Amino acid sequence: MQKRDSLKEKENKLAGLFDEYYDRIVRYAYARIGDQRDSEDIASEVFVKALKSLGSFEERGLPMGAWLFKIAHNLVVDYHRKNSHVKKVELEKVEIESDSDPVLDTERKLQMEMVRQAMADLTEDQREVIQLRFFGGLSSAETAALMDKSDGAVREAQSAALKKLRIKLTR
Repeated sequence: MQKRDSLKEKENKLAGLFDEYYDRIVRYAYARIGDQRDSEDIASEVFVKALKSLGSFEERGLPMGAWLFKIAHNLVVDYHRKNSHVKKVELEKVEIESDSDPVLDTERKLQMEMVRQAMADLTEDQREVIQLRFFGGLSSAETAALMDKSDGAVREAQSAALKKLRIKLTR
């Protein structure tokens, strides 16, 4: 009976985390793949996978929110593997949804493309830190736990990454 109660508690906690983490996971996935719809699909899949795996989830110093980002990271890696052969569409050919402001959408896409290009000069760890901290909204400690690094190493990678980005984006 206690195991059943524990699973119910985990389900309730996961349901509560949906509102807090869904948009953050979408932003994280979008920063990694650059496609809004696919990012939303990935975020939804994170919660489906988490729900299916709740019985095996144990908090071992890693909070459930960080566990969700670990699932998201794995889904993004899978996405890149599956789509590595797919040709990317040029920015000018992207169809803009009719209910949005085309000028704002274009500006946002251009800014995101500039950031994506600037982030290409970062190390993989620096990119991951920036994506988790700023797109995912995780704390330094959560990012460190997720990446299996010390909090100081995450802060150092973040500082170095921001310096590189600042130089690249202010040219």
